Amino acid sequence: MQPRNFPERVIWYSIVGTYAFYLIGGIYIIIPAIAWVLFFYFCKKLWQQNDTTPASEKIHIPVMVWVWVAGMLLEELALIMGHIDFDLGLTALIKSSIGWAKGWAFFAIFPLVSCLQIRPQLLYRAACIVCLQTLIFAPIFILAYYIHLPELVYVSPLKIVGGPGPEFFEFRFFEIDPDNGEPRWRLFTPWAPALGFVANIYFVFSLYEKDKKWKWCGIIGSILMCLITASRLGILCLPAVSIIAWALSSLARPIFLIFIGLLSSLAAIFASPAIEAATTFLDKVKSSRASSTEVRGALARIALSRFSEAPIWGHGAVERGPHLVQFMVIGSHSTFYGILFIKGIVGFIGYVVPLLSSFVNLLIKAQKSETAKVGFSIVLLLFFYSFAENLEMLAYLIWPGLVMLGIAFKEKNSSIPHQP
Repeated sequence: MQPRNFPERVIWYSIVGTYAFYLIGGIYIIIPAIAWVLFFYFCKKLWQQNDTTPASEKIHIPVMVWVWVAGMLLEELALIMGHIDFDLGLTALIKSSIGWAKGWAFFAIFPLVSCLQIRPQLLYRAACIVCLQTLIFAPIFILAYYIHLPELVYVSPLKIVGGPGPEFFEFRFFEIDPDNGEPRWRLFTPWAPALGFVANIYFVFSLYEKDKKWKWCGIIGSILMCLITASRLGILCLPAVSIIAWALSSLARPIFLIFIGLLSSLAAIFASPAIEAATTFLDKVKSSRASSTEVRGALARIALSRFSEAPIWGHGAVERGPHLVQFMVIGSHSTFYGILFIKGIVGFIGYVVPLLSSFVNLLIKAQKSETAKVGFSIVLLLFFYSFAENLEMLAYLIWPGLVMLGIAFKEKNSSIPHQP
């Protein structure tokens, strides 16, 4: 598997070079630069396109990609209006817009870039290579804890260019969970749950890798990444998303409908103990990191309460919460609550409408298309993680999933289903 053109080469080396970029603390700087280079290349190719362009090279932008473009422009509009409403000043607006260009803009840019000639198999193989690198490097990170090396090794001088915080430029072997004093590993991400998110995306990619050796490297590596994060959502999503994607993409199969009928009959019989078991399980999950659950809940309540102050355009900028939430940013642990607080109902619509539209579009296509099934799994991950993470801040890490979304939108329902 080798890249065939400029965008494939950029995407390939950007993914397989993840650990090299992390070593210099440059992921947060390099990926946004790459994103905009690819975007301008896309614009150039679109501009040069004419009647003489071969059909195989013509750029066709699916309707769903336009929906994401419109949604992300709406995010920027809400940002601008929020700054105007609260008179935050031109400097703050420029800074926030740069943040948009390194966050929400990626949800439009990478689906657009995928309209170029990019093969999904390239993403699958690149993800498997990163997983193999993880199998090689993770033991070193884990051993560092047991031989009592320092958690933080250094902060990259690239931090001078600015960013959300120093954790985006740190080289860290491990971190200690304040809830239980146990170690967690985040590898090339700014915090452990973010690694769980990336691991889930790479797990989905690995399932569809055709080469068995690379496939198993990807599966084992992504599972390892997820486990060492001790992220509750990450570990739950690992099997759940694949199962849900398989089930919902099999709705057109008669044998599956028969199976669902039998399952419904059994569910009626065992509903009470099943609900009780599920409730007990969720309680245990929440209690496993009780203070974190409490802080997340408090942040959500504060965001909803403050939402009424600026319901249309939002507050325009982030704000630190009180001591109750350890001075964390309001809405920082949830995309949905964060958008409502910062960008109001307009920003909320700008994200939720493309997300729900993608769910419907890819659910229909996934009945016949393998590629659409992968894209559908990415939509499910975006949905679940929207409750627990600020996706804008993690866009520079989950961008391969956004490229996959765009590739899936191009599907014409003509692929032959293939079970991983």
